[in-house]
Amino acid sequence: MIASTLVTLALRALLASAEPEQVAPPAAAPVEQAAGQEAHAPTAGHGAPAEHGEAAAEGGHGGGHDASLGAVMMHHVTDGYVVEYPGVCEGRPSWNCEWNLRETFGDSLRFGALDMTPTKHVIFMWLASAALLLVVFTALRGKAVVPKGLYSFVEVLVAFVRNELAVPNIGPENADRFLPYLLTAFFFILFLNLFGLLPYSATATANINVTVCLALFTFFITQYAAIRAMGLGGFLKHLTGGVPASLAWLWPIMIPVEILGLFTKPFALTVRLFANMVAGHFVILALLGLIFAISVWVFPVSVALALAIFLLELFVAFVQAYIFTMLSALFIGAAFAGHGHDEGHGEAHGHGEAHAPAEAHH
Repeated sequence: MIASTLVTLALRALLASAEPEQVAPPAAAPVEQAAGQEAHAPTAGHGAPAEHGEAAAEGGHGGGHDASLGAVMMHHVTDGYVVEYPGVCEGRPSWNCEWNLRETFGDSLRFGALDMTPTKHVIFMWLASAALLLVVFTALRGKAVVPKGLYSFVEVLVAFVRNELAVPNIGPENADRFLPYLLTAFFFILFLNLFGLLPYSATATANINVTVCLALFTFFITQYAAIRAMGLGGFLKHLTGGVPASLAWLWPIMIPVEILGLFTKPFALTVRLFANMVAGHFVILALLGLIFAISVWVFPVSVALALAIFLLELFVAFVQAYIFTMLSALFIGAAFAGHGHDEGHGEAHGHGEAHAPAEAHH
């Protein structure tokens, strides 16, 4: 699989760089013919080339291929409405057949300014979700007293998330309540990361919109945990940063700082996952691009380095799923820990008040 992925990336880069050379520029039309075309062309007809240009720019394909190395790298990382696949297109086998999602769905999913047409990353999120459900239900069929096979492997990952991430960070009394979300986030991110390493696929976690959405799930669940633990009044009081009412003049300073602190956590989750997944793919594509940027003789070194980075990306796929889940559990647990700290502070304060009269009596 690793070798096929690297070879596929190299072939696609080669085809993209060679395509403009294969298509010969059209011969210049005679002056008389050009003049005749200009004379007979209707005014409304000027919209046709513009529409064609818009379609080419929208899909990033057609006659508008940019052969530069940077353009090829960006094309493989960014989102779009064109899915590439090997197969038979236009009556002949091709490595770069294209499925234009705009042409398939048309305007059926456009509702005014809202465009719900699925993109390339959305398609692969659907595929990753379907693969995840298939693996889980297939594993459940092998459930037995003595786990074995796929069920045993899935059980190890589930036990790891529960015993090493949820319980230590959230606490044994609340861990199982949030375990379904943590397991969903871990396996979903893991499958998206692994899908991005397959030939002709796309890494949805390299899309900032996807990572923002995942981070917002953690953000809202964290606020729910905090309100559940402290109550709405305690949650609002927590936004003062622990400054007592006697120093209320500091609240205009502390409250914005605390609110800003609430959003730094999902921001960290968003950027960490997005940057790590984009960086790995850029490095692999850049190493393979050295073959076309320098010389074909650097092929052995370039492929060897790309292979090493690819193996590292397999490890990073698991690590990033682990880090996102661990930080989510840590943020959720911090809400309960803050509640316990407030309670402990209140008990200590009450204990001191109870002893104050006794000391005064003595």
